Amino acid sequence: MSIFNRITDIFKANVNDALDKAEDPEKMLKQMVLEMEESVNKTTLAVANAIANEKSLDRKLGKARAESGDWQQKAAQALGAGREDLARAALQKKQIADKNVQDLEPIYTTAKATSDKMRQQLDALKAKLEEARSRQSTLIARSQAAKAQKQIAQSFSGVGSDAFSKFDKFEGKIEKLESEAEAFEQLAGQNTKLEDEFKLLSANSSVDSELLALKASMGMLPPATPKDEQP
Repeated sequence: MSIFNRITDIFKANVNDALDKAEDPEKMLKQMVLEMEESVNKTTLAVANAIANEKSLDRKLGKARAESGDWQQKAAQALGAGREDLARAALQKKQIADKNVQDLEPIYTTAKATSDKMRQQLDALKAKLEEARSRQSTLIARSQAAKAQKQIAQSFSGVGSDAFSKFDKFEGKIEKLESEAEAFEQLAGQNTKLEDEFKLLSANSSVDSELLALKASMGMLPPATPKDEQP
């Protein structure tokens, strides 16, 4: 069948050649999977029709066999009742039913074999579709990785390196500004160091005075000696 040949062709080696020539391999892969899905859908419909035909023939064959058995029973009943004429008529009907069974049996056998074969082919197509979907994700990932690798290689080979060069120069300017700022901070620190030491001495003297006054108010100082008193 052409549907099955179509799916088989898609998986042949010339697919790789087509991918090499395609401007957008990812888009082509997705399109191919869509075509496979469409083929599987059409095949599923064909298989459903074949199965429906098989079931219809099976019902007709079953009905013909039931009619044959029914007329056989009626012929025996008529003969038992002494009605040979009715028995003969029933057997004539039975022969018609038997002829139907004889005609339907090979047709049904062929239809069943066809539907069974189509089921197997459909299962194989579905398996190939699942394989294609899995390979699609892998191939797309490989395509994206190849594009990224190409961009990196181009950057290292000089294509697009101007931006990197400007970035490096800008980083150098920032480092220079940082060094200058650090130098000015060191100079400013040397100028203020002496002032900080005098401020610390002044603060310590103020604290000592307050501590002495606090001790005096609490009576914690020893009594003043005559030489400590003012004249």
